Amino acid sequence: MKFTLSWLKEHLETDATLEEILYALTDLGLEVEGVEDPAERLGTFRVGEVIAAEKHPDADKLKVCTVRTATGDQQIICGAPNARAGIKVVVAQPGDYIPGIDTVIKVGKIRGVESFGMMCSERELELSDEHDGIIELGADAEVGQRYIDYAKKDDPVIEIAITPNRPDALGIEGIARDLAARGLGRKVSPAPEPVEGTFESPIKVHLDPAVADKACPLFVGRLIRGVKNGPSPQWLQDRLRAIGLRPISALVDITNYLTYDRNRPLHVFDADKVKGDITVRFAKAGETLTALDEKDYTLDETMLAVCDEGGAESIGGIMGGLATGCTEETVNVFVESAYWDPITIAQAGRQLRINSDARYRFERGVDPDFTPHGIDMATKLILDLCGGTPSHVVSAGAVPDTSRAYKLDPTRVVSLVGMDIPEAEQVRILTDLGFGVAGSGDRIEAWVPSWRPDVLGEADLVEEIARVASLTKLKGQPMRRDPGVARPVLTPAQLREQGLRRTLAALGYNECVTYSFIDAAAAGHFGGGQDATKLANPISSEMSHMRPDLLPGLLQAAARNQARSAGDLALFEVGPVFSGGEAGEQALQGTGLLVGASAARNPFGTRRPVDLYDAKADAEAALAAVGAPAKLMVMRRAPDWFHPGRSAVLSLGPKNGLAVFGELHPRILDAFGVKGPAVAFTIFPDNVPAKRSKSTTRPALDISDFQPVDRDFAFVVDAGVEAEQILRAAQGADKALIADVSTFDVFDGEKAAAQMGAGKKSVAITVRLQPRKATLTDAEIEAVSAKIVAGVTKATGASLRG
Repeated sequence: MKFTLSWLKEHLETDATLEEILYALTDLGLEVEGVEDPAERLGTFRVGEVIAAEKHPDADKLKVCTVRTATGDQQIICGAPNARAGIKVVVAQPGDYIPGIDTVIKVGKIRGVESFGMMCSERELELSDEHDGIIELGADAEVGQRYIDYAKKDDPVIEIAITPNRPDALGIEGIARDLAARGLGRKVSPAPEPVEGTFESPIKVHLDPAVADKACPLFVGRLIRGVKNGPSPQWLQDRLRAIGLRPISALVDITNYLTYDRNRPLHVFDADKVKGDITVRFAKAGETLTALDEKDYTLDETMLAVCDEGGAESIGGIMGGLATGCTEETVNVFVESAYWDPITIAQAGRQLRINSDARYRFERGVDPDFTPHGIDMATKLILDLCGGTPSHVVSAGAVPDTSRAYKLDPTRVVSLVGMDIPEAEQVRILTDLGFGVAGSGDRIEAWVPSWRPDVLGEADLVEEIARVASLTKLKGQPMRRDPGVARPVLTPAQLREQGLRRTLAALGYNECVTYSFIDAAAAGHFGGGQDATKLANPISSEMSHMRPDLLPGLLQAAARNQARSAGDLALFEVGPVFSGGEAGEQALQGTGLLVGASAARNPFGTRRPVDLYDAKADAEAALAAVGAPAKLMVMRRAPDWFHPGRSAVLSLGPKNGLAVFGELHPRILDAFGVKGPAVAFTIFPDNVPAKRSKSTTRPALDISDFQPVDRDFAFVVDAGVEAEQILRAAQGADKALIADVSTFDVFDGEKAAAQMGAGKKSVAITVRLQPRKATLTDAEIEAVSAKIVAGVTKATGASLRG
């Protein structure tokens, strides 16, 4: 958004300097992107007077001129037809840069005659496209005076960045409103004056029912007869050129002027080219239109068209049609001011790839209440500059109701912003911004003006007060602390996650932070890839689904490391996984991956491939870090991305799995391009029961004073019986007395079958008995031993080995 300082001051009465205005704009959220000072571009050009102009001796179209300048009389060769003695001109001295021709003037010879400068045309100074002759100044111009001072072209041009939520700042009036609220002056925007019509417009307007509810709820217009279209006055041309617009004709320049002045895009039809009445409807599929940019566009049913009886004559809210455009021969015009739905305009503009000022504003939201006033302002300017007689206004639809109000608590504003902003100042700020305010204390109610579609709640009111009051005044202050020891900030779940991360790092793993998005194929290997986890707008095809597990990301990281000759890896990640896109379908996991050997090559230790027991040991250490019990069931129900015979689940009871560990399936390694061996484990912290004890100290040491007793048992069982079943059965024989149970020997294979029968094996266990009250007698030991044998026999069908 560009505007000149003088244009701004037509809406803002202020004594503030340019620097103060620029600072306030950025501080208000209207970031200044640049300031173009004409003095930097045109400040070197000065007024000169042609004393004499003689014909060049060797060129019919050139003249040798004597020009009086600030540095004395200079000889300048000029080919302009209007170069003559007695006129005041704009002179460029040697060393001056000419922007229009991108050249630095030097002393040179033209057809053998030296020239010490240049007399400039408007095009050479980028003032206009005029190049038929050099600039002629008035007799009041003083020799040596800066041209920009004489011509009053020293007006700085300010460019600001407009965020999508501030469409009101796309008009200079809105910018002035913000600056006035900041206290840099008084807003003096001229109010629209109604213009009474003198006859009924023969062109009526209609809204198709399909567009009247939302797409185009209001269309206003009027006919003006007897206009004279031609070049717009110099002040209007200068204003448009300053902000980078090319003057076209008075009628078109007026609409461009109001687009920037009041954020009110308009369109003017040549009424004599309009057939019958005007109707706004959705375009027909395949309907075509040649727009004002002389390009042909094909419309579809989602785009708005302004039509007459012959068909589409304008793309609603985006660009007018060439067939009904105004020319120098235009005598009668029909002026349009309409309100268009932002979403409909944005979609059509993207499809048609048209970037117009009208589209840019309508898709962000213009003031719907100003729609009828736009007609009056355009009419007055047309009558002043082009003459004519206006008709009565014709309209279809009504101004959409955007009225809304929100409650505001001044004390909450102070609490949220952190600055002491008095209630009266808060009310003043909102009032100066155009809000209606009523009430006091905690019962203030603010009505949102129609030009602020971005204000949708109390939080937006607080933001408006904060930005106008200026957050640069915010002073850092320590937060108030209650006396005593502060309560913990982290939740138990956060502490558990922190402990898990630290434990895995202490075990020698390197932490990875991978994307939560993976491709569908990778997700499918781990039970994911369904539509429930598919992203609506993925970054790329490789990030199309939310991850169902942490292993895919770790495996991809391992493959990248192996491709760079890093073969032995220990990676872990703690993060969320997703089973769906709804609340409650997210869980926390901690996963570790070991690839390659268990240790680096060295002359003192053994080096072996990692195996599932490495993964089990680290999984148990990680579980201890999150508070899991020490004794867990080991169950064979690992998911299918683990090796079926070399993996297990550590479970608290038959249904509550706390961790899974084991060797990864060769199919998974092949799919991700990882060279094995590779083992992994995954911890499910959410499944670990929270500790009931609130004590953070270690429990008292519990050691019995009595001698423990170890007893060994060797059981003959079927070859398919797992040692874990025997250990659990032995442990359960007497939970109070039995302190520990472990396996120390397994005898199986052909030799075992030869001794104990086909399909049999021997499993030997050690049971430690720890008395608490008295030393065990032989009878008590024998009684417990009998219970152990009975329990194992019942659970596994075992028999004591002879």
